[in-house]
Amino acid sequence: MFKCLYEFMAIAFIQKRKKQTYLIIALVIIVLVITVVLRQGFLKEKKLIVIPGPLVPEYPKIEINFGVLEKPELIEFIPFEEIFPFEEEVGRENPFLPY
Repeated sequence: MFKCLYEFMAIAFIQKRKKQTYLIIALVIIVLVITVVLRQGFLKEKKLIVIPGPLVPEYPKIEINFGVLEKPELIEFIPFEEIFPFEEEVGRENPFLPY
């Protein structure tokens, strides 16, 4: 009876050790993969790409033709009336009092 129990416990301990070694190996592989990915993506020296040519594109010069505003159709429009400032005193002494 003791021999059978001893053999069962030995098998259980061996299986736990195998499982533990597999987990350690998997952890080491995961750490190595993460290290390689981070080194390739972030820690690697960035190379500057130089594009020949001007940095600011040259746009054509904009010219406004104000002669269009002198057409007879546009002269007929009535301009807005000029608004003069208030001549009376603005506001009340106490604005919270009712009228």
